[in-house]
Amino acid sequence: MTASEPGRLGPAYTAPGSSSFSEFLGAHAPDLLPSRRSLPPHPVDAPHGTTIVTLTYADGLVMAGDRRATMGNLIANRDMEKVFAADEFSVLGIAGTAGLAIELVKLFQVELEHYEKIEGTLMSLEGKANRLATMIRGNLGMAMQGLSVVPVFGGFDLDTAIGRIFSYDVTGGCYEEHDHHCIGSGSLFARGSLKKLWRPGLDAGAATAVAIEALYDAADDDSATGGPDITRRIWPTVAVVDSEGVRFTDDDAIAGIVEGVLAGRRGNPGGAR
Repeated sequence: MTASEPGRLGPAYTAPGSSSFSEFLGAHAPDLLPSRRSLPPHPVDAPHGTTIVTLTYADGLVMAGDRRATMGNLIANRDMEKVFAADEFSVLGIAGTAGLAIELVKLFQVELEHYEKIEGTLMSLEGKANRLATMIRGNLGMAMQGLSVVPVFGGFDLDTAIGRIFSYDVTGGCYEEHDHHCIGSGSLFARGSLKKLWRPGLDAGAATAVAIEALYDAADDDSATGGPDITRRIWPTVAVVDSEGVRFTDDDAIAGIVEGVLAGRRGNPGGAR
């Protein structure tokens, strides 16, 4: 078999090797990796994703993201998706340079699928977190040019039957967070909200309401964070992960929760308890 035969896979695809798709790509087509591309000579202005919040609850984890992408002082996109299913039991939220972040998500999804096909089993949640850290570290050169990608990763740990959260820095440092975490430009305000609203033993519905209220607080003080857009019917993206896997909350349910949050703040816009 040769690579030149039409309709046939080349020898590289049938040779035994690593279960890492990124390593395979780096060996046989390194120019396709985001980290191997030539850097721009000057910093570029590109759309940036902003605020993601995630929190654990009694049976798993909730992750929610606003829908706004900004470019300088402009709104580049009003309905961008920033929360993705990494695989059946984990989710990924992105902040930073939007194009690179989405490309990283797609590569990470393929990485996990490739591992599962080669090894015949799911990678552990901690293994997934560490694999993502390696991919972020590979983007350090672009991060130094201002094109940074800083995700938050979480999922349901099948070994311990709990939801777990992992945060990162631009150098690929991976840190486990407890109870809740936020990233993006509105994270300072969302974190303050979560500190007041989160409590042990929440169910999925209550945790979703807490996440949406935290995003609302972030949007109240951070212009780069988009709050629920009632006029356009643009709602935050909310993923719930538990022993049954990842599922995304539908817009009608989110709309009902948003209406409840707004009703509770009429005459009390700061949300004081």
